[in-house]
Amino acid sequence: MAMQGNTSPCIEEVAKDGYDSNKFDDDGHPKRKGTWVTASGHILTAVIGSGVLSLAWAIAQLGWIAGPIVLMLFSVITLYTSFLLTDCYRSPDPVHGTRNRTYRNMVKNILGGTQHHYCGLAQYINLIGASIGYTITAAISMVAIQRSNCYHKNGHDAVCTMPNYPYMIMFGIIEIILSQIPDFHELSWLSALAAIMSFGYATIGIGLSIAKVAGGSHARTSLTGVTIGVDVTSSEKLWNTFTALGNIAFAYSFSSVIVEIQDTLKSGKPENRVMKVAASTSVAVTTVFYMLCGMIGYAAFGNDAPGNFLTGFGFYEPFWLIDIGNIFIVVHLVGAYQVYTQPVFLLVENWCKERWPESSFMAKEHHIKIPLVGTYRMNPFRLIWRTLYVILSAVIAILLPFFNSIVGLLGALAFWPLTVYFPTKMYMVQSKVPKFSMRWTGLKLLSVFCLLISIVAAAGSIEGIIKELKVYKPF
Repeated sequence: MAMQGNTSPCIEEVAKDGYDSNKFDDDGHPKRKGTWVTASGHILTAVIGSGVLSLAWAIAQLGWIAGPIVLMLFSVITLYTSFLLTDCYRSPDPVHGTRNRTYRNMVKNILGGTQHHYCGLAQYINLIGASIGYTITAAISMVAIQRSNCYHKNGHDAVCTMPNYPYMIMFGIIEIILSQIPDFHELSWLSALAAIMSFGYATIGIGLSIAKVAGGSHARTSLTGVTIGVDVTSSEKLWNTFTALGNIAFAYSFSSVIVEIQDTLKSGKPENRVMKVAASTSVAVTTVFYMLCGMIGYAAFGNDAPGNFLTGFGFYEPFWLIDIGNIFIVVHLVGAYQVYTQPVFLLVENWCKERWPESSFMAKEHHIKIPLVGTYRMNPFRLIWRTLYVILSAVIAILLPFFNSIVGLLGALAFWPLTVYFPTKMYMVQSKVPKFSMRWTGLKLLSVFCLLISIVAAAGSIEGIIKELKVYKPF
């Protein structure tokens, strides 16, 4: 956009038409209102999701030594590379440069060529996969609530087996309604609620684990995790270890939305500094919770830790506390689903508007007043496209409801390209890091190391999906 001084022609034109220019930033885009607190809320909503539920199982595969080391390693890598990304939000200067409002545009502007196509592919595969994974997880928690109530009402010998897919459909209906929220800037309230829920169910899980250990439970654990010949075969140990790496990578996965979150920060203070505060706060809080959930969960369940540790406490007593924990999970995932799918929605909608700029079907909004809610901006294309997307993700979740394997595969696919490769590559280009210097060599070695982790994690998850498909019968 052409600029003269600090005033955008877009703003001047809007002002002439009678609109308040205070509603726009100096580059003509709608004024941002986010702070490090709201950014932290968005990150916590994105990162403390279904991944936390699989950490006790992941630690069980790795053991007391490797488990916490791997958790801390992923924490440090994620925080460091997120710092690199925040410095690339504006280019060529991290403070006074032009805003890169999306991850893909950032890659395009800094690296050039066709790399932004590969970035977009990796990012949107991760975002779409997250919506599928969250649908699976929400359904598991809804079934857990139903089973808990069934056992409480009919006794522990009652038959309380029920399918997941009706609950996936129910979750999809809720997301169809919420997906009509026009854009990311209107999601702060949902992210705040979801972040509170994530702390709630993680705390309940930690509390139940402590109670289980304090109650005299002596689960069998070991320094190296599940034992070959006792718990698993040697091949199962290897594949499960690979899948556990993917699960932990997924638990720390928020790079695919960090640029869009940074784009919500209000102008004034340099966005990269504010975002580093938000990232540091979020990753620190996340790591504490992950350590507690993973380590205490492993102590409670030992080598028999379930894939979803909150459903591993049984479905009996205290049934009401288990119900509350699973309700928190569902509410959190309702919000996290939107955080991950909004970039997908906006990508398709913006492309269609550019492709058919004269189409009223694509661009025209109808303002509908809803009592106690406000004015809803209904766009026909947005209504149809977002509804179809939610339906499709729910159908795929019904066909592939394999929690740990799907979570591990998503983590493996997104971790190296989005969390490591593109952040390090863009930082080196924008900062003009000298080739073969100490920093250049270190960043290259980090990228190669993380690529190897992603490859083995993906292999383990794919093997798990193939194994589960052999015995799974949909519906």
